[in-house]
Amino acid sequence: MPADPAQEAASGDFPGAVAEVTAVAARALDVLAARGASLAVAESLTGGLVAGALTGVPGASRVFRGSVTAYATALKRDILGVDGALLDARGAVDAEVARQMARGVRRVLGAHWGIATTGVAGPDPQDGQPVGTVFVAVAGPGGAGGVRRLTLDGDRERIRRDTVAAALALLVSELTENAAAQDTEQRGEF
Repeated sequence: MPADPAQEAASGDFPGAVAEVTAVAARALDVLAARGASLAVAESLTGGLVAGALTGVPGASRVFRGSVTAYATALKRDILGVDGALLDARGAVDAEVARQMARGVRRVLGAHWGIATTGVAGPDPQDGQPVGTVFVAVAGPGGAGGVRRLTLDGDRERIRRDTVAAALALLVSELTENAAAQDTEQRGEF
C-alpha cells in the first residue's frame, strides 16, 4: 500500500521541499483544469501560503478563484460560516472547524473544491492544542472531501510550510481517488 501522500508531503524530510510543494500545487491545478473544476482556499495558520503556492504556478487562473485568510476566529464564523457554537466549544483548532472552513470557502467563492488550514504554528499553544497540531480539510461536490489531523515538528516556518504541502497533497489525493466526485463534477453539480 502506498504511503499517505498528505503525511509524506508534510514530513519535510525530503530535499527540495519548496520544489515539492510547487509540484503538488501544479498537479492539483492540472487535475482540476482537466475536469473543468475550480478551487478556493480558506487559510488560518498558513496566512495565504497555500494561495501563494497555487498562484506561483503559471496558468493557475484557469481554476483558482481566490482565497480567504481568516486568521481571526470571528472571521471563520462571519465570512466562512463556521458554526459559532462549535468555535466557542472547541476553539478554532479542530477537525470540524477545518471541514466547515473548506465548505464555507467553496460557497463564498463559488468553487467546486475548497481547501482549508487551521492549527497552531507556535510559538505558544492555542485553544488547548500544542504547537504543531494542524487540521487540513478538502471539500468537494456531492459531499466529497476529507480532513486530516497532522502533528508537525519544527519551528513556525516549517510547520506552516509542511501544512501547505499536506493541504495540497490531500487535495490531490481526493481528486485522484474519489470517483464519485469526478462523476458529480462531470454533471456540473456543486
